[in-house]
Amino acid sequence: MTVAPALLVFAKEPVAGAVKTRLARSIGAERAMRVYTDLLATTLAHAHAAWRARIVSRLELWCDGDPDAPFLKGIASAFGARVFGQCEGDLGARMAHAIGDALTRSTPVLLIGSDCPLLDPERLGEAGAALASHESVVIPAEDGGYVLIGVRAAASLEGIRWSTPFALDDTLKRLHDDGRDCVALAPLWDVDDEGGLARWDAMRAAPTVG
Repeated sequence: MTVAPALLVFAKEPVAGAVKTRLARSIGAERAMRVYTDLLATTLAHAHAAWRARIVSRLELWCDGDPDAPFLKGIASAFGARVFGQCEGDLGARMAHAIGDALTRSTPVLLIGSDCPLLDPERLGEAGAALASHESVVIPAEDGGYVLIGVRAAASLEGIRWSTPFALDDTLKRLHDDGRDCVALAPLWDVDDEGGLARWDAMRAAPTVG
């Protein structure tokens, strides 16, 4: 029987110039901040729908910065997520800490960011189901990174070349070196640059059927 995983969402307090910095270089810091808040709200809406459908067992919002920041506390409350603070260190250290901490409450665990608006309940369910027969799962991003990682036990994420086309391969090698089997699901795109933003705008503008 598949056990519903906990879902961890990594986030930052939305401050102009501190979020979506790559996108901000082309569209400006203020607009990039608004894109970030829209993406986070979309991510948490999908997460909440997955929780209501019992696809995930609990929601946790892990904050880079002050976990008591008003915006993050408010949006977490709106979508039924508990708020936690990320530890110090690089992204790998912060992810490994959050996963290890969450595993003391729920097993298994999925971890995502807020850059991929395609992580809807169906795709979260596919990732959770994969953990019934595999020790870990990833959903690759089209740029060489990944938008989701899921594990049944604590994982080391040291030595990953983050924000490069090598992030996925480095992570798969790390899991393999630790003796973990890992399944990679179909890749998705995320919103890191103007191309990704254009795809998301087109998706939101498309008429709904039904």
